[in-house]
Amino acid sequence: MKAITLMKIISASIAVFLVFPISATAHSSELTLLSSLQKGEWTLKERGSQTSKKLCLGDPAILLQIQHSGAACSRYVIQDKPGILRVSYKCGSSDHGVTTIKRESSGLIQLQSQGIKANAPFSLNYEGRRTGSC
Repeated sequence: MKAITLMKIISASIAVFLVFPISATAHSSELTLLSSLQKGEWTLKERGSQTSKKLCLGDPAILLQIQHSGAACSRYVIQDKPGILRVSYKCGSSDHGVTTIKRESSGLIQLQSQGIKANAPFSLNYEGRRTGSC
């Protein structure tokens, strides 16, 4: 009887640990910095380049995995303050990254991301500006 009770406790503990990362990812919009950004069209301009990309910022969490957009990744929040957010993420067995977002205003950010995608390193520096609605 004690063995069955012990197994139930262990099973419940494992279930809590497995559910926690999923719920932490699902509630990423509650991160302090992300919740302070204006929704709408944003233009990310790569530093030192004329390259830019536009995105519709409905869910600001898409900024956290700019190189792995659309991938299902687990995230770990390293730092979350009103002016700075740093998140580490892992997608599958090899792709991963660390993204730092510095908020200058609700419509201006500095974004740095580096990591590994498809077994190749990447390092990105963007200035992000809200440029309209979408």
